[in-house]
Amino acid sequence: VENRPKYYGREFHGIISREQADELLGGVEGAYILRESQRQPGCYTLALRFGNQTLNYRLFYDGKHFVGEKRFESIHDLVTDGLITLYIETKASEYISKMTTNPIYEHIGYATLLREKVSRRLSRSKNEARKASVTSEEHPTVEKISSLVRRAALTHNDNHFNYEKTHNFKVHTFRGPHWCEYCANFMWGLIAQGVRCSDCGLNVHKQCSKHVPNDCQPDLKRIKKVYCCDLTTLVKAHNAQRPMVVDICIREIEARGLKSEGLYRVSGFTEHIEDVKMAFDRDGEKVDISANLYPDINIITGALKLYFRDLPIPVITYDTYSKFIEAAKISNADERLEAVHEVLMLLPPAHYETLRYLMIHLKKVTMNEKDNFMNAENLGIVFGPTLMRPPEDSMLTTLHDMRYQKLIVQILIENEDVLF
Repeated sequence: VENRPKYYGREFHGIISREQADELLGGVEGAYILRESQRQPGCYTLALRFGNQTLNYRLFYDGKHFVGEKRFESIHDLVTDGLITLYIETKASEYISKMTTNPIYEHIGYATLLREKVSRRLSRSKNEARKASVTSEEHPTVEKISSLVRRAALTHNDNHFNYEKTHNFKVHTFRGPHWCEYCANFMWGLIAQGVRCSDCGLNVHKQCSKHVPNDCQPDLKRIKKVYCCDLTTLVKAHNAQRPMVVDICIREIEARGLKSEGLYRVSGFTEHIEDVKMAFDRDGEKVDISANLYPDINIITGALKLYFRDLPIPVITYDTYSKFIEAAKISNADERLEAVHEVLMLLPPAHYETLRYLMIHLKKVTMNEKDNFMNAENLGIVFGPTLMRPPEDSMLTTLHDMRYQKLIVQILIENEDVLF
C-alpha cells in the first residue's frame, strides 16, 4: 500500500470504501482492517467485524492509538480491548445497568474501614474542637451577627472531623483480574478497566465512581508531599484540624519572632526557604525548624507564605473568591462585616479552620506592632495575594483586585474575635 503511515502495519489497506472494507472482512467475527477516508484524506477508520456487522470507528494517533478515552500502544491491543468491551456490554447490558443499584460498598470493605477511622478520630479530635469553641465563646459579638449564626459557626467547627472530601479518581490499568469495591463485579478490559482514588486507593468501575459518597480518607502512604498538596487531603491524611506546616511554623514564629522588625514583610534567603520546604516534604511532623538550624525567623515566615502560595486551591477558595471581593466593595462597615461573615461560612471546613488559626496568629503579630511595625493593613498587603487568587489566571484581574484582597485580610485580622 502506498503512503502507509509509519505507525500502522499490514492492517492498513489505503483509501477504500465502507463497502469494500465490509467485503474484505468476509463476515469473520473479530476481524479488522484500517482504511483511509475517501471523503477526508488523512483521516483514518478502524473497520471491525462484531455481532454479524461491520462497525466503523474514527481512529486517532498522538503517540498512542485511540478511538475514545483509552490510549493503546498497538492497534492489536486497541482491538482486543474493544472486543472484550463490546462482548460484555452486548451480552450483559441489562446486568451492567443494574450493577450500581445494590452496592456492597456500605456493608463491607472500604466503608467498614472508613467507619473505624472516623470513630477513632472522633474520640481524639472532638475534645480539641470543643476547647476551641469554648475559647471562641469568650469573645464579644456584634449585633449584626446573630447568636444563631454564631452557634451555627461553632457547630460547624465542632464537626470538623466529619467534613466531606471527594475521591480523586484517575483512570487505572489493573494487572490481572480485579473487582470493583463499590458493586463487587468484575472489572473488564485489557487496560484502563476502571478508576483508582490516588488519595485513598479505592478501586471502582468508572460508572460506579459517580455513585461513591464523598467520604475519601486519604492514606499517608499515598501522599507524596506536604507542599503543593490539596489542603483538605493533607488535613484528612494526618487526622488534624489544620495542615501541620501551619501549626509548626506558627508555633516557631510565636516562640521567637513576634517582635522581629518587618515580620512577614522581610524575605528570607530563597534557598533556605526551599530547604525548609524539602524538610517538610521529607520529614513531615518530625521536621526541625528550630533556631539552631534556621536562626533567621524570616526563613520560617517565608516557608509558611510559600506553603499558602503553593496550594492548588487557595485558602480562600476559587469558589468564594468573587463573593469576598464583592463583600469588600460594600461601603457600610457593618454590612461589609456581615457579608464577609456569610462568605466565610461557605469555605470548606479545613480551609475555614486554617484561616481562623492564621488570623488569630496575625492578630498577635499586630499586638506587637510597636516592635515589628506590622499592623493589619501591612499584613493585608502581604497576605492578600497569598491567601486568595482569582479563578482565571489574569494579571489584569489580579492587579485590579489587589486593594480588595488587602482589605479582606485586614478585616479578617481586625475582627478575628467576631468573624470566627
